[in-house]
Amino acid sequence: MTPAGQRLEATASSPFKRSFLYGLVILDRSSYYAILVAMGMMTLLVSAQVFTRYVLSSSIDSADELSRLFFVWAIFLAIPHGIKVGIHVGIDALVTHFPEPLQRLLAQLMSWVGAAMMGALFWISIGAVASKWQEMMPTLPVTAALFYIAVLVCAAHSCLHLVAQALGLEPLPSAPERRGGTPS
Repeated sequence: MTPAGQRLEATASSPFKRSFLYGLVILDRSSYYAILVAMGMMTLLVSAQVFTRYVLSSSIDSADELSRLFFVWAIFLAIPHGIKVGIHVGIDALVTHFPEPLQRLLAQLMSWVGAAMMGALFWISIGAVASKWQEMMPTLPVTAALFYIAVLVCAAHSCLHLVAQALGLEPLPSAPERRGGTPS
């Protein structure tokens, strides 16, 4: 059994929780491989562009646009993975002086606030995708909304991780000194 599967069995007591976490594990794994593909494609495309420009004295018309698209997708697909393990930027200079139960309560509350904000971002992203859908990219015959769809996917995936943390289905990110890091 994979480590994710072991965590799933250990933390999910009800069928709903188990299904929710199982879906989140599948989503995490899918986005992880999509990040690898996006980064690989971006690297290949930029390398091919450098080769064609400096060796063949030519250029790939859509290389800049495509590499930017792959970069945007890789970044926005990676954000939920950072949220999951708590490597996002946080200022905890005051919170670390609170008792442990209060720290956990505040972390849980902030997970709910973050989930609400990601829900709002998801809703706003739907409007952005709809408004950009008819616009085409200058060098490619595809919609410019692809950039905004990455934000939409990121918001939904991040929201799911924050809800899982708030419900206690995933561990809440801990303070740096408890993880062995340095306080901020």
